[in-house]
Amino acid sequence: MISLLLIFYVGLASTVVHSRAASEATTTTTALDAWLATETGYSLQAIQNNIGSTGIWAESAKSGVIIASPSTDNPDYYYTWTRDAALTAKVLIDLFRNGETSLQGVIEEYVDSQAYIQTVSNPSGSLSNGGLGLAEPKFNVDETAYTSAWGRPQRDGPALRATALIDFGGWLINNGYSEYASEILWPIVRNDLSYVAEYWNQTGYDLWEEVDGSSFFTIAVQHRALVEGATFASAVGSSCPYCESQAPEILCFLQSFWLGDYILANFDSSRSGKDANTLLGTIHTFDPDAACDESTFQPCSSRALANHKVVVDSFRDIYAINDDAAEGTAAAVGRYPEDSYYNGNPWFLCTLAAAELLYDAVYQWNQQGSITIDSTSLAFFEDVFSGAATGTYSSSTSEFVDIVDAVTTYADGFLNIVKSHAATNGSMAEEFSRDDGLQLSARDLTWSYAALLTANNARNAIMPPSWGETSASSVPATCAATSATGTYSTATDTAWPATLTGGTGTVTTSTAAATTTGTTSTTSTTSTTSTSSTACATPTSVAVTFDLIATTVYGQNMFLSGSISELGEWDTSDAVALSASDYTDEDHLWFVTVNLPAGESFEYKYILVESDGDVVWADGDNESYTVPTGCGVSTATVDDTWDS
Repeated sequence: MISLLLIFYVGLASTVVHSRAASEATTTTTALDAWLATETGYSLQAIQNNIGSTGIWAESAKSGVIIASPSTDNPDYYYTWTRDAALTAKVLIDLFRNGETSLQGVIEEYVDSQAYIQTVSNPSGSLSNGGLGLAEPKFNVDETAYTSAWGRPQRDGPALRATALIDFGGWLINNGYSEYASEILWPIVRNDLSYVAEYWNQTGYDLWEEVDGSSFFTIAVQHRALVEGATFASAVGSSCPYCESQAPEILCFLQSFWLGDYILANFDSSRSGKDANTLLGTIHTFDPDAACDESTFQPCSSRALANHKVVVDSFRDIYAINDDAAEGTAAAVGRYPEDSYYNGNPWFLCTLAAAELLYDAVYQWNQQGSITIDSTSLAFFEDVFSGAATGTYSSSTSEFVDIVDAVTTYADGFLNIVKSHAATNGSMAEEFSRDDGLQLSARDLTWSYAALLTANNARNAIMPPSWGETSASSVPATCAATSATGTYSTATDTAWPATLTGGTGTVTTSTAAATTTGTTSTTSTTSTTSTSSTACATPTSVAVTFDLIATTVYGQNMFLSGSISELGEWDTSDAVALSASDYTDEDHLWFVTVNLPAGESFEYKYILVESDGDVVWADGDNESYTVPTGCGVSTATVDDTWDS
């Protein structure tokens, strides 16, 4: 469990100042940044509260079981949904990748619980009966089957679970733990990939558990799972021919959801098809290495942006709390405009998805160095940028800068809506009222907190690993309604090592960095970790953790500013906030993990922001650092001390 000092947790918020000063400057944190500074910490703690058996809201749940909500009545969400649990586990795994090493045990317990749950016979079927039981949507918290009537099967769960475990498996392989990826994770993942390959072309209930048909969200996440599944299979010394044969066919079918101006959420539905399902499908198949590919509906694609406008606009006139939300400004977003559940209201996770998609698009534009506006996306851009016109704008133009700023402001607006309806203590339910904004439905929804954390990461360009979209976006000329049979077997090995922080057979080196003097200065040491494997990739980016020992009092926050874009280029409005989630009376640790280009050299300094907004820069010369590079180098740590 995380310490109660999570009240200090600042996530990846930023402060605002107009210029860099050598010694000190004054600024005030924006209301949104200040809220995110605490809400990210609360959200992580709330997620852990909802995980059995140590979570305070899930004490009766089995170890590693992620409940949807502590609510047991009106509505009763005290169950574990395969989909919700997988999406939450993916968030925890990405945080673990970025330095939250305390999450190791929680992740391992989740893996163990899923290995068992796959074997539980249920109303959908069993593992031995062609894997049919893998699509059972939810289970009791004691890992027994839920046998009452429900919308089943739900075919997104196996794909999402595979994606989460593949993410963890990639980290294991990159850090010298390949045997755990192959012996523990691969049997679980193989079952799920086999299920996707065999049943993707059959209908099932969508993620809202209401429509029995073909869902955009389900098909999109199934395509991703098979693409990365084939790569993962090879990495663990196996193969997945059924992944390779079915992924292109799924992608081909995915194109049929595009209606020309928006994405149809579901076939076999009497609704309009305008649905946050499509926003969620886009952000969960976002690839940070991808261009603005239309075929996979990447966030910066014209299709995704046009759809964003249509979906968000569909809620502007039906919710009283959106009365002042003109087109091009943020609005509260629900599931779909025809929704009647609890009278049909905005959802926290849907509103957050609208923000995250835009942050992802900004990241992709910055990566490719240009923005293209065409007839499909023009209406979206006209809403947010008065000078919008079709054409391509390079990053060197003022139009590019203005569009990025406008879209970022638009995205921040959705987070501000979430901020205004979250409880003062940080808690978020499933919904908030369309009339007065008060929270409704299940309290402390795990997915709401997971969505907050992923949106915040996207806002700060902390991106998940690539899933291989760039080699899997070619659409076959002719679609085929096919399937392929894989392998189903019980996963039995769950023997984890005591720690995963160093890596088996790793080589660690340390060098001393420059030391500065003064009343507020820092001293640095750096360490890098690489695997001893002879067959490893050379990463293009490295997750660099900055550990700072700094004695602070409540209300003070530490930030990292530097000469490169990832650290704000000395503009503290873009400085990276450090987390105090591990700060104790004995260990005054602030830290943050930033993904930086391998081999990049830069200068940096820490700043302290007082509770009244005053800023103090570390005295002395700037610190300098070069990001390590080489075979298998995926993480590095910089140890600094703030002397005062």
